[in-house]
Amino acid sequence: MNTFSQRSISESGFNNVNGIENDSLMPGRTTVELSGKTTYTDYKVFSHKGDTTYIDTTLSILKEYKFNYLRKDNFDLLEFHNQGQTFNNLGYSFDHLKQFPDIGFTAKQFSYFDIEDIDYYEVPTPTTEIMYRTGLQQGQVVDALFTLNFSKRLNVSASYKGLRSLGAYRRSLVSNGNFRGTFKYTTKENQYEIKGHLANQDFYNEESGGLTTSALENFMSDNPDFQSRERLDVNLTDAENQFDSNRTYLEHSFKLISSKDSVNNKDFSNLKVGHIFTNEKKSYNFTQKTATDAIFGPINPTGATDNKATNKITSNEINLEFNSKYVLGKFKAKANYASYSYGYDTILNTTSTIKNLKLEGSAVSFGADWNAKIKNFQLNADASITPGSGRLSGNYLKGEAVYKSDSLFTVKGSLLISSKSSNFNTLLHQSKYDDYNWENDFSNVNTRDLGFSLSSRWINAALNFTNIDNYTYFNENNAPQQFEDQITYLKLKVNREFKFWKLALDNTIMYQNVSSGSSVFRVPELVTRNTFYYADYWFKGKPMLVNMGVTFKYFTKYAANAYNPLLAEFTLQNNQQIGFPTFDVFFNAQVRRTRMYIKVDNVTSSISNKNYFSAPNYPYRDFTVRFGLVWNWFI
Repeated sequence: MNTFSQRSISESGFNNVNGIENDSLMPGRTTVELSGKTTYTDYKVFSHKGDTTYIDTTLSILKEYKFNYLRKDNFDLLEFHNQGQTFNNLGYSFDHLKQFPDIGFTAKQFSYFDIEDIDYYEVPTPTTEIMYRTGLQQGQVVDALFTLNFSKRLNVSASYKGLRSLGAYRRSLVSNGNFRGTFKYTTKENQYEIKGHLANQDFYNEESGGLTTSALENFMSDNPDFQSRERLDVNLTDAENQFDSNRTYLEHSFKLISSKDSVNNKDFSNLKVGHIFTNEKKSYNFTQKTATDAIFGPINPTGATDNKATNKITSNEINLEFNSKYVLGKFKAKANYASYSYGYDTILNTTSTIKNLKLEGSAVSFGADWNAKIKNFQLNADASITPGSGRLSGNYLKGEAVYKSDSLFTVKGSLLISSKSSNFNTLLHQSKYDDYNWENDFSNVNTRDLGFSLSSRWINAALNFTNIDNYTYFNENNAPQQFEDQITYLKLKVNREFKFWKLALDNTIMYQNVSSGSSVFRVPELVTRNTFYYADYWFKGKPMLVNMGVTFKYFTKYAANAYNPLLAEFTLQNNQQIGFPTFDVFFNAQVRRTRMYIKVDNVTSSISNKNYFSAPNYPYRDFTVRFGLVWNWFI
């Protein structure tokens, strides 16, 4: 079992849970009458990079970890009390760095679907998946997918994830929506290929600013008069923020030369020219009817009532790809022209010294991709450079070497080198609050990450060494700042599962050390998650697979970052250490292709000390029972 990568059905055609064959698409475990030429491997899922997995209708402990609003294992994250709110970081990963800077307001983007998060499909019959989960007090989240092939070569899909959840505390309502529409088409001889997607996303949050000082005292002392959390006062009574985005993405290619011969017999083959178009617009807006100078500082009474920032980036990439024995595989040369515009429509605070309403520019990038396979080794590289002195200038290099020994183990080494500008909201920001207006000219953030990972039947492990120059953060005064020294960060993550009879103990431990820069780059030294569970088929004929147990999670105390709702960012603080254990109980069951989930969060909250916080002033959730399911149809 691997907790570090996307779960897919194995090549043998089933997942094995404590010796249990668990694949509802296998013959004998599905009500769909497939023809002799149709198998579960025909229900394909393609990642952005073209990696293939299959629609997985199984139940496992990994599915328990992923049954949340993000629909992925959030081991490295610390949730706020209401689903759909933001997350604090328990650990950091740098293997998904982008080539260009982003708008920022990162606390609003944990559930954002980037280009790399959009999947494409190929299915022999119309296929639907629905995920449903109850909210915290009122509301629910639904994530629905429908995809079909008009022919074997043309697929379309539509997905929508909608959430509305009323939290236990005042001013914690969440209303989010993520729409994704995709298509994928290939001509008969695969000479021309095209795929693309549309994505429209919106994230709305009421913002409380956390509990007041007196409310914190009542919470931590477990005052019986405040067991109903809505009685606790909060710092903000009419503040809210909104993050919106829309994106159009199109990628197509045409083979000028097509050959079935191997690269060993040809100097080059499969010469292909391609084009990628991306147009993405993001906007963030914080609104507040009544000023709160006690929270955000002095205010300009004539300032605007909101601080809407908008960022738009458009890029066009032209590439040329071919196979050759001289490069041992596939090589792609690429050139990219990108333009951007970030900023505001007007000056929001007349007392500020800001001179530029917008940051605008364009740049040309050059790069190459390389993919080669030598026996059991797979080599991949992606590099680009953006010359010049503009805000898009920089460089990017990611390489990896993968060695796979049949089905026994896989070893991977990776290297990432990145130089790019910090996010735009650290360079320019406006607000009616005087202390939230700045215009900076920061140096590029330089990141170097060296990683090693091992996946095997016995143990899974990942080790990363990271160095960062000019690390950009928000200080204790909520202002962006660059760290003058170097960040040196080590992360070791290990997973091992022990099985006996119908019982299992799944353990994941993460050790972190910041040997340089710990004053601004803060993580807990140890994070552990241990799940003891039972898995077996129930009733005559084995119609139901049951998976139930308890999960213990703990992280050592550290000065966790504070959440700033005006900036939608996390900032440094030195007043509170956060670290606590939680126990979650779950009962999951699978009947045919339906997986049902019952989850009890923080079951010991009624008898434990009230020291559990997601961030300073923001308590973690109390004892909560929730229900949900994931349901697949294959028509």
